Amino acid sequence: MSEECSHDCSHCSSNCASKKSLIEPCNASSHIKKVIGVVSGKGGVGKSLVTSLLAVEMNRKKYSTAILDADITGPSIPKIFGVKGPVTGDEKGITPALSENGIKIMSLNLLLDDEKTPVVWRGPVIAGTVKQFWTDVWWDDVDYMFVDMPPGTGDVPLTVFQSIPLDGIVIVTSPQELVSMIVSKAVNMAKLMNIPVIGLVENMSYLKCPDCGKEIPVFGESHINEIADSYGLPVLARIPLNPEFPVLCDGGKIENTSDNSAAPAAEAIEAL
Repeated sequence: MSEECSHDCSHCSSNCASKKSLIEPCNASSHIKKVIGVVSGKGGVGKSLVTSLLAVEMNRKKYSTAILDADITGPSIPKIFGVKGPVTGDEKGITPALSENGIKIMSLNLLLDDEKTPVVWRGPVIAGTVKQFWTDVWWDDVDYMFVDMPPGTGDVPLTVFQSIPLDGIVIVTSPQELVSMIVSKAVNMAKLMNIPVIGLVENMSYLKCPDCGKEIPVFGESHINEIADSYGLPVLARIPLNPEFPVLCDGGKIENTSDNSAAPAAEAIEAL
């Protein structure tokens, strides 16, 4: 323990022997084998899409798969999978919604009377809700749970990193050069919290010409390999700008995608 220790472990990144674990036990009737956080340093890079594609890939491998939607103020997972609330519960806890192919989903939108109602809550309340999704939802048996986190390094990512036993995180990026700084923030936060970084996924990486198959870098040349090398991290997948994605997401049919560009990332997670 440091001589300057304030004894407030909730804001400390030190891994000292005296530090109390802040990890919360999951619901008593649940057994969750692997928990993977999907994070981004900024919004608008398609983190929820990548979360959904990874869950779809693992579900197709016949694993019991779940998504904990920790993006409380901007939940999009229910829409992407076409599931609606309200969810119900019993003495075991809240029962998550099931997608068409059996992916378990918990999101704040599944608790609201009207999914269009804005969530105007302060940080501690939002963070507490995310923690309850872990402790109070009856997930039953899950092989792989993906936590779709809000962008940035604020209250909710901190709560997830401290309260949920993550086996690793996947950082979602886009091709712009600005992303180097954004990735740095996410990687450095993971290091501070002693969370393993599995690797990077570049979304909107390219557009494939439907006639000749050429990959067109719509947002400029990718810098993902240089960024990954600088941190000693692997590039897990490059997700294209696929016109089918918005159609499937808007229709709640992402499980029908024919795009398998996220498969290499799913294989890396499976190999953990």
